[in-house]
Amino acid sequence: MHKNPRVSIQTADFDVATEIAALRAGDHRVGAVCSFIGTVRDRNQTSIDPAGSVQSMELEHYPGMTEKAIEAMIDDAHRRFDIFAARVIHRIGLLQPPDQIVLVAVTSAHRGESFKACEFLMDYLKTQAPFWKKEQTAAGAHWVDARVSDDAALARWGIQSSNA
Repeated sequence: MHKNPRVSIQTADFDVATEIAALRAGDHRVGAVCSFIGTVRDRNQTSIDPAGSVQSMELEHYPGMTEKAIEAMIDDAHRRFDIFAARVIHRIGLLQPPDQIVLVAVTSAHRGESFKACEFLMDYLKTQAPFWKKEQTAAGAHWVDARVSDDAALARWGIQSSNA
């Protein structure tokens, strides 16, 4: 169906330049590439640690279900926006600051569609993708919930968060 995978869930790090080159390879229609790279921060305002320090983050997922859910959201992005291709890589396992967590990359003829589709996919990933995050801080470990601001970002696309 697709020459390159659209979704990868992996423990290994990724190379942004390699991924973007593969996404746009041979497609002379591409006039814009938008990408977002999320990384592990060393602090979190919602942390149980008063200082907000994050020592590590562990991400878990439901194999098969996670990929299927993200594939469906990429299909939705294709229906909503005039884009050519999209690529989502999400890491799982134990990560530490400043490790890369996620890559969302989108190609289109013009920047506006790429920007919107990239933001749409990231808003979805933050709230709806079946990932579970546990932060390790000096005060102990705790599971991280989606923030209200993430739910509000998703709502502007007409999608009700299941976290609300």
